[in-house]
Amino acid sequence: MLRNYFKIAVRNLRRNKAFAFINITGLAIGMASALLIGLWIENELGVDRFYTNKDRIYHMYSREIDDGNVIAWGRAPSPLAPELKTTYPEVEDASRFRTVYFLMIKDQARYNLEGAFADSGFLSILDFPLLEGNARTALNSPRDIVLTQHVAKNLFGNEDPMGKTVLIDSNRQFRVTAVLKDLPPNTEFTFQYLIPWSYVDELGWDPLATGWRITNAGAYVLLKPGTSQTAFDNKVRHIIRHHVTEGQGFDREIFSQPITREHLYSRVENGQLVAGSLRTVRLFILIAVFILLIACINFMNLSTARSAKRAREVGIRKVAGALRSSLIGQFIGESIFLAAIAFILALGIVKLALSAFDQVIGIPLTLDLTGIGFWLFSIGFVIFTGILAGSYPAFFLSAARPVKVLKGAVDKVNTLVSARKILVVLQFTFAIILITSTLIVENQLQYARGRDAGYDRNRLAFVFAQGDILPHYDAIKQDLLSTGTAIGVTKTFSPMTRVWGETTGYSWPHSTTGDKNLYFTQFEADADFVKTTGTHLVEGRDIDMLNHPTDSFAVLLNETAVRIMHLDHPVGALIKDVSGVNLHVVGVIRDFIIANPYGTIIPMIIRGLSTGYPVIHFRLNPDRPLAADLASAEKIFKQYNPQYPFEINFVDDIYNAKFRSEQQEGTLGALFAALTVIISCLGLFGLAAYMAESRMREIGIRKVLGASVTGITVLISGDFIKLVLVALVLAIPVTWFAMNSWLHGFTYRTRITGSVFALAGLLAIGIALLTVSYQAIRAAIANPAMSLRSE
Repeated sequence: MLRNYFKIAVRNLRRNKAFAFINITGLAIGMASALLIGLWIENELGVDRFYTNKDRIYHMYSREIDDGNVIAWGRAPSPLAPELKTTYPEVEDASRFRTVYFLMIKDQARYNLEGAFADSGFLSILDFPLLEGNARTALNSPRDIVLTQHVAKNLFGNEDPMGKTVLIDSNRQFRVTAVLKDLPPNTEFTFQYLIPWSYVDELGWDPLATGWRITNAGAYVLLKPGTSQTAFDNKVRHIIRHHVTEGQGFDREIFSQPITREHLYSRVENGQLVAGSLRTVRLFILIAVFILLIACINFMNLSTARSAKRAREVGIRKVAGALRSSLIGQFIGESIFLAAIAFILALGIVKLALSAFDQVIGIPLTLDLTGIGFWLFSIGFVIFTGILAGSYPAFFLSAARPVKVLKGAVDKVNTLVSARKILVVLQFTFAIILITSTLIVENQLQYARGRDAGYDRNRLAFVFAQGDILPHYDAIKQDLLSTGTAIGVTKTFSPMTRVWGETTGYSWPHSTTGDKNLYFTQFEADADFVKTTGTHLVEGRDIDMLNHPTDSFAVLLNETAVRIMHLDHPVGALIKDVSGVNLHVVGVIRDFIIANPYGTIIPMIIRGLSTGYPVIHFRLNPDRPLAADLASAEKIFKQYNPQYPFEINFVDDIYNAKFRSEQQEGTLGALFAALTVIISCLGLFGLAAYMAESRMREIGIRKVLGASVTGITVLISGDFIKLVLVALVLAIPVTWFAMNSWLHGFTYRTRITGSVFALAGLLAIGIALLTVSYQAIRAAIANPAMSLRSE
């Protein structure tokens, strides 16, 4: 019997090549899209879930109330991890973690790489695979270093790196004690080497006086088996309060986040970590389901559209004694057979498209065809898709009554409501939802990008002050300005696009005890900050440590800080920091975006530069070619800092990178919306061909009675346009609800307007017209004598 069913399926494919091609191609595109989304979702759900003790690893967060809002962030005070490890019996191990950039030198090889400081327990807690070395002892000594595989290869070639030395920061020798396998794509960590935390102390980057007040380190803990996270959080919640003796009212809390939830639950809402990336995962699960459904709907539509031909076969089989169950089995079997062919084609599409898809999402994905798990999934996927696609045609055709079938009364093409029309409406409803959602994501991106950043990003660049840059800063600045390479140069504590310092504890005239808990972004700069960065001075003057030596105690406030501090006359006001140092306000600058371009502006205090680890900002001359400016800047920096490569960072590029996540969502949405439209159009094209064929006699009679080609084309096309309009009406409320919820995740957001739905509707109608017009015109210009000959 199965052999007979197989023969019938093959004969039907040969007899209806065009419809078989449309069916298989549409199903293959749908399956390929679902597979690509599935690979991405598998990677997202697996982020940082590969550790041996993943269910006992936690990342420590800080939380406090700031200006009435509960905020939380993933950094903690430096002393926290050692305190947890030594004092709390629930903690099996704990480690600090802090990223850093250092120049790494081995003979002639020089690389400026991102690494991290970590305690000795880091590799025992987060057991990344080691190629060489011992995870428990790799960071025990102050001059140990752990390299990733590709860094070790670049530095030592084919030599064994174990025990060999490299230079860090030009002159510090470190001994290689372990080699890590390159970090997998499904981790939040990006370091390329690890060095002991004791080097932070050696550099003097960890001030002891304010150690428990400043959150400047990541903290990871491994809890002992059976430890309750809730009980642990309750126990450590007020640990900072116990160590901060000065400044009453300082009540920053500590809580833990399981590392398995770190990636998916990354959004802070009222001090709680809620679904962040998980929202995107859920969204694309729905998109995958939609696309697969649309492909299956195509199959259903085209199968039932050909029902007249297959129904006679069914009628004869029933007269011959075939049971309905066997007929259903036959049609389901045929659809599974087609699904299997489509799946093979889909695998080819995925293989061809995977590299391009990787570039879109920025993550290297792999399709492993060798695992038994993959093939078990594939068989289940094919059977599920085949049953889903073939169920309605199977039950529809098997239900036909032999008497009516053999008389030719099977399907009424022009009924007001039919299952086929409902399926077409569903197809285009999904397509319009995806098109509209993509347009709204793009609008949000453009709205945020168009937001006034508060400073001029054009040709504003920075370099990290490594090596001999700081000792020669004055000469470098003079050369950049005198050669016309730059029109402004300044030192800052951090780049204009990053927050490296946050603090509380400030007081000012008429401030209250509770005001010491207000949260400020702390920036530091020396002379020419306003001139170089293009920020706007509202009142007062810029910090100028050259002409005003006391400006090391000067501050600039942004407008939000002035408003929160209720300073009527801010210039000249005295404020006091957490250490009791008196500072004087010399100017007020307009609010500018330093972190999240979608978020609210945080109050900012810009102090005179006091740290030994700043960043050099400079604005390249806009009146000269950019290439000439870059060549000149590189020559100047190499002259004074020959050991280090010249690595320039453009503020505009980094600012635009802040939109990468939403840009990725928009690009993926547009890609899968396009695929949805293609699949829908394939089905619509086939359905239009069937409709035109079914109405040939009607069209012939209309032409004999004087109907024009245009009129007949409009008649046939109009039926489909009505269905698209119904789909638009259904799609509007669904899209508005879903995208309105998505937009509420942004503080700074656009509005959903009717023009978006109008544009999506016009696109859908235009696409439908283009799809069916060929078949409609072809039917309209056909010779009526040919269609009426048998009458």
